Amino acid sequence: MKQYELERVLPEEIEKRSFEIITQELGEKKLDPENELVIKRVIHTSADFEYADNLVFSPHAVEMALKAIKEGVQIITDTNMGKAGINKAALKRLNCAVDCYMADEDVAEYAKKNETTRACASMDKASNLPEDCIFAIGNAPTALVRLYELIKEGKIRPRLIIGVPVGFVNVVQSKEMILSLEGIPYIVARGRKGGSNVAAAIVNALLYQV
Repeated sequence: MKQYELERVLPEEIEKRSFEIITQELGEKKLDPENELVIKRVIHTSADFEYADNLVFSPHAVEMALKAIKEGVQIITDTNMGKAGINKAALKRLNCAVDCYMADEDVAEYAKKNETTRACASMDKASNLPEDCIFAIGNAPTALVRLYELIKEGKIRPRLIIGVPVGFVNVVQSKEMILSLEGIPYIVARGRKGGSNVAAAIVNALLYQV
């Protein structure tokens, strides 16, 4: 019978040990100190070291996001899975909130009436909120496209866009649209990779720094 050598790590030390391994495996690769904790949190969530290269940050995006969080910003996700993955204790401690409108009846009706996706409709709903939000998009490229349109129309000015939808149809294009924006903070996973878990990981990495 094959013998496997296991590390003996206390339960409360597992995450710490994981980050030590991530740091070791990154080797001599230099990460921007402002963005380092976000990148490592995403690698920790995905076990995918390519995020060290394909996560793109607008200038001082993390700094501006932390400022928004300290002011009790509202966070909008494009999936309930993304919403579920965001640390609720951290949100409560910081007087922040997270919402997802994808399952709302009015969003479904709006999407049907306008022959669009619920993701688009949920972005329209969020554009009517009294204060600007952080958007964490991990699934629907149409949500990113609609955010881009709303910004260009002057109807919304996000405090931060986390653009990490995963997939094949219009995923790359929607991310490149966000990367073309000026004056809007963003964290984008260039290419096809991403997911609701990655979006939640980025939000948590920001929350844990405050």
